[in-house]
Amino acid sequence: MKSKRFGIEIEMTGLTRRSAALIIAKHFDTGIKHERGIYDTYSVCDQDGRKWKIVRDASITPQCGNRFNYDPDYKVEVVSPICHYDDIETIQSIVRELRRNGHAKVNESCGIHIHVDASKHTARSLRNIANIMYSKEDLIFKALKVRPQKEVRFCKKIDDDFLEMLNRKKPKDIEEVENLWYDGNTSRKYEHYDDSRYHALNFHSVFSKGTIEFRMFNGTLHAGEIKTYIQFCLAISHQALVQNKASRVKTHSSNEKYTFRTWLLRLGLIGDEFKTARHHLLKNLDGCIAWKDPQQAVMQRERLQSAQETNNESLEDVQEELGMHMQQM
Repeated sequence: MKSKRFGIEIEMTGLTRRSAALIIAKHFDTGIKHERGIYDTYSVCDQDGRKWKIVRDASITPQCGNRFNYDPDYKVEVVSPICHYDDIETIQSIVRELRRNGHAKVNESCGIHIHVDASKHTARSLRNIANIMYSKEDLIFKALKVRPQKEVRFCKKIDDDFLEMLNRKKPKDIEEVENLWYDGNTSRKYEHYDDSRYHALNFHSVFSKGTIEFRMFNGTLHAGEIKTYIQFCLAISHQALVQNKASRVKTHSSNEKYTFRTWLLRLGLIGDEFKTARHHLLKNLDGCIAWKDPQQAVMQRERLQSAQETNNESLEDVQEELGMHMQQM
């Protein structure tokens, strides 16, 4: 999992693109370049010569402070270069500096997109990742609090017809998957804004950029949440690569928190290293983390309460006997 390359796009407002570029340049002790173009791009090189871009994203509703100001300069998207696992700390530091020093903020128009290198993926592993996402997407959307308006437009769930064909035909090569994704019109992969891209699991980027894109994250400038989202995407991608096959059967549970936690552990997000990730991915789900059956938790609480009451009664008896003994003395 940690060997996989990735990239991240973080949407925000509250500051201008130039201000964001200057803060990032200060972090790396480098300069900025205003490349302009259709996205009014600013770029910053890090110490390794990699280019971080700050671009305009039309979908962002701009704000300055607590007021909407409709100034397009406040539509800010930070696009990382190709990153490695060790770069997560750098991303976190940049996000903190943008928030603290630039007063960056997010609103409901903002989101986060994470791209994972698809070069090692095959037709089999792409089918796996589609099945994995489909089976868990209801829980994932609830865990991430995906807003309904976002789900309808920019972050759709996996298309049922595509998944049905993918599992029926079981393609042997990437080109066959591509043909199914575009419903036979593969020239669509050259269209940057092809409608097929607006899915939580976006295969359009596989065929146009060589990355698997995950689009289901709400905007945030919480460094811990951003690290969690990156780890989550890397873990899903890795699981799709190492599994022989994956079930597409929808996961239903009377104890969402326990079920999702069990799945996270199977993904490899286990131990103290991923404790924070599990916290952020479980905090919005209902249920008991320790017991599969919620009724077991209720029964355990009743047992503990009963034991405590028994102990208290025994203690009161001892105190009463001691008091009587003292009076006799």
